[in-house]
Amino acid sequence: MEDEKDLTEVDTENVETMEVENTLDTKPVEESNSVDSDTQLTNNPTQPQELSEEQIRIENARKEAKWYVLHTFSGYENVAKENLEIVIDKYNLQERIFDIVIPMEDVVEEKNGKRKVVSRRLMPGYVYVKMIYGDDIWHAVTRTRGITGFVGPKGRPLPLTDEETLKMHLEKVVMVNTDLRENDKVEVLDGPLNGFVGTVVGIDNQANKCRVIVEMFGRETPVDLGLDQVKKLVD
Repeated sequence: MEDEKDLTEVDTENVETMEVENTLDTKPVEESNSVDSDTQLTNNPTQPQELSEEQIRIENARKEAKWYVLHTFSGYENVAKENLEIVIDKYNLQERIFDIVIPMEDVVEEKNGKRKVVSRRLMPGYVYVKMIYGDDIWHAVTRTRGITGFVGPKGRPLPLTDEETLKMHLEKVVMVNTDLRENDKVEVLDGPLNGFVGTVVGIDNQANKCRVIVEMFGRETPVDLGLDQVKKLVD
C-alpha cells in the first residue's frame, strides 16, 4: 500500500534533537502565563470539558493497545523518546502509538556530605511504549534515531503481560486510600524509604500522590509518594 510505503521510509537521521542530561527531570514545567487551576474552576464552575472527535477516536483505539519495550543507547533514552514523538506527529500515528515512558525510581544519594532523594532511570537503555502493533509500526519505530530495536524473541515485539505492566507502574491506578487525610501517620510500603514512618502533609487525589514528612538521617524530609506506596497507621 502507498501509505505503508511512505511510513516505512521514515528517515529521522536529519531530525535535529537537543541532547538531554542523563538525569531526567520528571517535574512538569510550569508556564508563566498559565492560569491558576483554582481560578479556572471558580470562573467556569459548570462548564464541562468535551472531547473532540479525534480525542474520542484516540481513546477508543487506546483500549486495544499493549505495552512494548524498546532498546535504546544507554544515556540517550530521552533523545529516542523525543525522536519517536516527532515520528508520531509527522506520520499522524496518534491512533497507533499512545504513551512513551522512561521508568524512574527514587533513590537516596549522598553528595558533598548531604543525603537527598533523587530520581534516576530504573532501567537504563530501555523505553516503554503503549501502541497497537503492526508491521508498519515496526518499521517506523526501528528506523527512529536512537532506537536500536524491540525487546523480544529475535527482535520481534513481545507485549508485556498485565502483571508486568502493573509491576512497572505503567498504568495509573484508580483512586486509592480515599480515607487518607492530612496529619495522618503512614508507613511507606515501596521504594528506597520502605518501612519508614511519616506524616501526611498534602494529598493530590487526582494524581494519586501524597506528600509525606519522614525523618531521614536525623532530619525531617518531605517526599512525594504514590497513594499505593503508603499505608495509613491506626493508633
